[in-house]
Amino acid sequence: SGRLRVETRTMDSVTLSWSSARHRARVWRFPLRVELLCEEEVMATFNSKGKLWFETLQDGPRREMFVLCKCTCRAAPGPSSIGADVCLHGFSHVYGLPEHADSLQLRDTRDGEPYRLYNLDVFAYDLYSRRGLYGSVPLLVAHKPDRTLGVFWLNASETFVNIRYSPTDHQVFPLLLRMQPETDVHWLSESGVMDCVVLLGPGPRQLFSQYAQLTGYQALPPLFALGYHQCRWNYRDEADVKAVDAGFDRHNIPYDVIWLDIEHTDGKRYFTWDPALFPDPVGLQRHLETKNRKLVVISDPHIKADPDWSLFCEARDGGHFVKDREGRLYRGSCWPGECCYVDFSSPDTRAWYSSCFGLDRYKGSTPSLHVWNDMNEPSVFDGPEQTMPKDAVHYGGWEHRELHNLYGFYQHMATLEGLITRSGGSERPFILSRSFFAGSQRLGAVWTGDNVASWEYLKISIPMLLSLSVAGVAFCGADVGGFIQDPDPELLVRWYQAAALQPFFRGHSANVTKRREPWLFGVTVTAAIRTAIQQRYCLLPYWYTLFHQAHTAGLPPLRPLWVEFSRDPSTFAVDHQYMIGGALLACPVTEAALREAQVYLPGCGELWYDVHSAKAYEGGATLSLPLTLDTVPVFQRGGSVVCRSTGSGSCTAELRLLLLSLQGAADGELYLDDGHSFSYRDRKAFCLRSFSLMSGRLPAGEDGAFDCDTVVHSVTVVGLKNKPSTVTVHVSGEDLWCYMTVYHRHKRGLNLRVATDWDIQID
Repeated sequence: SGRLRVETRTMDSVTLSWSSARHRARVWRFPLRVELLCEEEVMATFNSKGKLWFETLQDGPRREMFVLCKCTCRAAPGPSSIGADVCLHGFSHVYGLPEHADSLQLRDTRDGEPYRLYNLDVFAYDLYSRRGLYGSVPLLVAHKPDRTLGVFWLNASETFVNIRYSPTDHQVFPLLLRMQPETDVHWLSESGVMDCVVLLGPGPRQLFSQYAQLTGYQALPPLFALGYHQCRWNYRDEADVKAVDAGFDRHNIPYDVIWLDIEHTDGKRYFTWDPALFPDPVGLQRHLETKNRKLVVISDPHIKADPDWSLFCEARDGGHFVKDREGRLYRGSCWPGECCYVDFSSPDTRAWYSSCFGLDRYKGSTPSLHVWNDMNEPSVFDGPEQTMPKDAVHYGGWEHRELHNLYGFYQHMATLEGLITRSGGSERPFILSRSFFAGSQRLGAVWTGDNVASWEYLKISIPMLLSLSVAGVAFCGADVGGFIQDPDPELLVRWYQAAALQPFFRGHSANVTKRREPWLFGVTVTAAIRTAIQQRYCLLPYWYTLFHQAHTAGLPPLRPLWVEFSRDPSTFAVDHQYMIGGALLACPVTEAALREAQVYLPGCGELWYDVHSAKAYEGGATLSLPLTLDTVPVFQRGGSVVCRSTGSGSCTAELRLLLLSLQGAADGELYLDDGHSFSYRDRKAFCLRSFSLMSGRLPAGEDGAFDCDTVVHSVTVVGLKNKPSTVTVHVSGEDLWCYMTVYHRHKRGLNLRVATDWDIQID
C-alpha cells in the first residue's frame, strides 16, 4: 500500500513510512525540517538551512522599472515570493533545470548568478550562462553510483535556483576525504504556491518513469517527424518550395518535411497565405504529399491588431486576448507591428484557438499541414526583457507573473488539440514549440532557439539537449548549421553529422544568411551531408522504437552516459558524448580541423563495436580514433540488437538486424505501427518484437496486433568466438517449416516477415 503510516511520534517529531517501509519521512516540528530516509540512510532534507520562505506584501503596489524599454510593472499587494532549500546527502553531481546554454552538470553558483528559470526570447544567447532562455523545466536530478534522486519544484513564475556543492575542490584535500559530499539547492520563486515533489528513484530509469507519471509521457511522434526537416526564414514562394523539394530528389538526399516561416502569410496574419506568393497552398501540399512529404507553417501567439481582419475582431469580441492592468486589451509590438496576445490560460480561448485549425476555417490547409509555434515565451519587442509585463492580466484575474513560464505550454496544448480535432481524433500531429514547461513532452517537440553558426554553439548544443532529455523533454534538437550567420563547409558537415544522431533533425537559417541547401557547397560537402542524412534514415526503426520506450516508460532516446552506466563515476560529468538508447554511443565532432577524437568507452567488461568497421574495443578506457570529414565516432554496445532500415527513405519496408554478441548473447526490440494514427493506442494496432540471442538461438517474440509487410532482409552477427557451420531458420505460419544455409556473417535475402513468428538457430 502507498498510504502513509505513523511509525513513531515524539514531542518534537513524527516518523512516517509507506510502501514496504524501506522509505521513511521524519518531520521535525521546530524549526520545521523534513528528512527523507531509505533504509535509515538520509537521502534529502527539506529546510535543512532554514530557508523556507513565504513573503507577504502588505503595502500598496510596488513598481519595477525596466530602463532599456522604459517600462514600469506594478505588483499588487498580497502573497509574493516563496522559497525553500533541499540538502541532497551524498550527491556531488546534479543535472536538469533547462533551458540554459551551459554544461550538463549544473555548476556551483556561489561564485556568480543563480540559475534563472524565466522564458525569454534571447537572440544569439550567451554561452555557459545561467540566464533563462526560451523554456523552463524546474526539475533537478541528482545522481551518485547507488542512487538517483529528483526534486521537482512546480512553479511557473520567475524562479532562481542556487546550487552549492560541499566539499568543493577548493577545500583542503584531507578534509575532502573525511566529509561526505552533499549538495544544497535553494529554490526561490517570485510568486505562486509551494508544490515540491521529491522523486526517490532509486535508479535513473525509475526516476524517469516517476517523473513521466507525474507530468506526462513523451508523445509518440508520427514517423515522418523523425526524418529530416528543411527550413528557412523564408522560402520565397511556391516555386521556390518546389525547387528545393526537387533539389533533394535530384541529389538523392532523403527528407520528409519542408517549412514556411512568417513571410508565407498575408501581412503576418497567421492562418492566412500571401495571395501573390502562395496562390495555391492546397496544390503545393498535394504536390508534396505525392512524395509522402509534409508542410509545416508557423503560427505565433500574437495577432495583428487589425480591425479590418475578421480573426482579430473575432478574438477581441470573444474576450480571447490578454488584458492590461486597467482592463483594456494589452497591446505589444511583434512581427506584424502592433499586436494583441491570445490568452491561452482560458479554456474557452484554447478551444477557440484550436477551432482555427479546422479545415473549414484555415483556408488553404490540408490534413498534411503541421504547425510551428514560435515567439511564444511570449516575445514582445517593446516589453520588459522583450516579453509581456508581469502585471498583464489573464483569465480569472491572474497576473502574468503567476504563469509566465506556462504561456507557451498552453499555446502548444491548444495547437495540439486543434490538429487532433481536425482529423476527428485519428491522426497524430506534429507541433514544434520554442517555449516549454514541465509536461511539454506530451505535446510535441522543442528546439534550442536562435543559435549561431559557430563551433562553440555546435558544442553547447549537446549538453543543452542532454539537459532537456534528463528533464523529460525528449523530442528536442538544435538548428543545423546555426540560425544566425553563415557556417563554413566543415562546420556545416559536422553539424549535420551531430544532428543526425539527435532526436529532432532540422536545418534552419535566418533571412539574412546565405542559402544553405545541402547541395550548395560542392560535391565533397554534399556527399558528406547526404551520407549523414541517409544514415539517419537507416536508423529510423531504432529511433522509432526508442520513442515508443519514451512514450510508454519515460526513457529518453538521448541519454547521458551515466544513465546507462550509473556506477561509473567517469561518466558523471561527460557531456560531449552520449548514448542513443541503450545500444549506441555517439561522440560528434565539435572542433574545427580535428584529426583525432578521444572517445571514452564506459563499462569495464563491456565490448564496443565501431559501427563502420565492426572492430571490437574493450570498455573502461579512452580510445583515440582517427577522423576524416566523412566519419563521426559511433559505437554499438556488445550484447545489443539494433534494427536498421536497408533503404534511405522513411517508407522503406526492409530491415536489417545488426547483432553484436557479448559472451554469446544479445537482445533488443523493434516497435512498428502505421506511423501516423492513434490506432496503436485505440485498437492495439502495433507490433513490438523482442529479439534475444542466447545459446545460438534468435527467437522473435511479439506483442500487439499490427499486421505489416515489413521484413527482416538480413542479419549480421559480430563477435562469435567460433565460426558456425550452418544457420537454420524456423518460420511459423499455416505450416511449420525450416531451411538451412551455410553460415556467413552477413546473412542476406532472409525476407522474414516481422509480423510472423520465427527463430534462427546458429550451429
